[in-house]
Amino acid sequence: MAELRCMGLAKSYGSRSVLADVNLVVAEGTLTAILGASGSGKTTLLRVVIGFIAPDRGSVSVGGTTVTETGGPQVPPDKRAIGYVAQEGALFPHLTVAENVSFGLPRAERRSASRALEALELVGLDHSYAPRRPHELSGGEQRRVSLARALAPRPRLVLLDEPFSSLDAHLRTETREAVLAALEREGATAVLVTHDQAEALSMGHEVAVLRGGRLVQTAAPKTLYRSPVDLDVARFVGDAIVVPGTLRSGVVECALGRLRPREVGVDGPVDVMIRPEQLRLVDKRADPEAARLGVAAEVAGHRYYGPETAVSLSLHDDAHTPVLSRTFGPDLPATGKTVTILVTGPVVVYRREPTDQTPGSVAPEESSATLRPLT
Repeated sequence: MAELRCMGLAKSYGSRSVLADVNLVVAEGTLTAILGASGSGKTTLLRVVIGFIAPDRGSVSVGGTTVTETGGPQVPPDKRAIGYVAQEGALFPHLTVAENVSFGLPRAERRSASRALEALELVGLDHSYAPRRPHELSGGEQRRVSLARALAPRPRLVLLDEPFSSLDAHLRTETREAVLAALEREGATAVLVTHDQAEALSMGHEVAVLRGGRLVQTAAPKTLYRSPVDLDVARFVGDAIVVPGTLRSGVVECALGRLRPREVGVDGPVDVMIRPEQLRLVDKRADPEAARLGVAAEVAGHRYYGPETAVSLSLHDDAHTPVLSRTFGPDLPATGKTVTILVTGPVVVYRREPTDQTPGSVAPEESSATLRPLT
């Protein structure tokens, strides 16, 4: 397998910029998840890499070989040694599973079918699947066959374009695990495009967030979730509680108390980002010391998700600030009850540009584009 390197990629359709100066490096044998909302440029990026469209500017290399470059020759898609798994699988309905998997192989390997059977085993399907037709398979099995077809020619790179989007929750999880196992067994370099945050965080060695055609942050999943580069990324990769505050001498003061920032910057007004799972509901009688450090709030409601429950709360401050806590225990405070909230762990703060307002207040028209992370 091989490293993927995209440098300075740009693509526009008329006056609309779809990709803007995209720099992406995917290390050999790793999977990078490209995470973005609809229309962010995810599929266009894949189509440039595979060669279906040419960029207006920039270069793409696979394993040190340049396959596209501004002003240079464009290597045709079938010569790039890239496997591709489309969103809907795109299996040929008139061919058997073995024939689908063998489709891109040399004639001798197609006749023997040995590589097709080997590729099916890679994705967790035994030889009994070989004579079946696509309509005889479940959605998850079809995705596995699509991956087997992509892996069969032993490509240097595998591209996956939202391959699990139409599957139900259980099947999606099961198929993800099978795909990851197959890619790891082959030592494949892979790029997964998705709009599903959980999918990106659970599958990628790195996650790259694409917004408006620009890569705004590329990091390991834990780093991306814990230290997002701005509030838009914070809100996109998970639930985020954002409250105004003031940073003074390495401590953040806000409606949720005096908190420890993950990164210490220049004193002044900030926005404070906290994940719901950082909010701990404290029992004053069981832990009076922790309760002393927390703040009071009223329980506004619950939403049950099986392994966890989201508890909506309203702080006892002048603004009755709404916040969300995620709890995993069976005992929940009743709606209307006053509880104590304690923030656990460090919080992320973003510098707020000075305004004419009172320090720490939020301008209604201000967006996260005016915020700067404290580094």
